[in-house]
Formats: sequence, structure tokens, C-alpha cells
Amino acid sequence: MRLTLISRDGCHLCEVAEQTLDRIAPGQWAKVDVDSSIELERDYGDRVPVLLLDGKEHGYWRIEEERLLRDLARQPGEPRL
Repeated sequence: MRLTLISRDGCHLCEVAEQTLDRIAPGQWAKVDVDSSIELERDYGDRVPVLLLDGKEHGYWRIEEERLLRDLARQPGEPRL
């Protein structure tokens, strides 16, 4: 999976992020609950949902869908737009 959504049960914005990912990247993402590890809770607990792209933080979910689509389309090693 190129995309990982760091999420939390009961988070409305997390649900919106999941719905959007289902629409723009179906079958290409995985969800990890922030409460599943102490490290995730420490790093992301107060700012879920966070999207990881290729294991690196892409940012807090409030990103434009167009930016995500551009990043998904770029070749490895190319700079982000």
C-alpha cells in the first residue's frame, strides 16, 4: 500500500478522509488506528487523521484532493508539486 491513513474510531474527519480515499484511491490505501501503538499515539494522537504516502507523512488530512492525486501520479524520486 502506498497510502496509509492514521485514523481513530469516532473521528468525523477520519470518516470523511476514508470516504474520499475510497473515491480517489480505491483499494490503494490501508487504515491504522492511532491507538494501536504507543508510538502512533505519541506522534499523531492529537492530530488525526494523517495521511502517509510511501511511509512518509503527507500531512494532516485537510489537503486538496488534486494535490494527493498529483503526488500519487509522480514517479519515485520526483519532487512533490
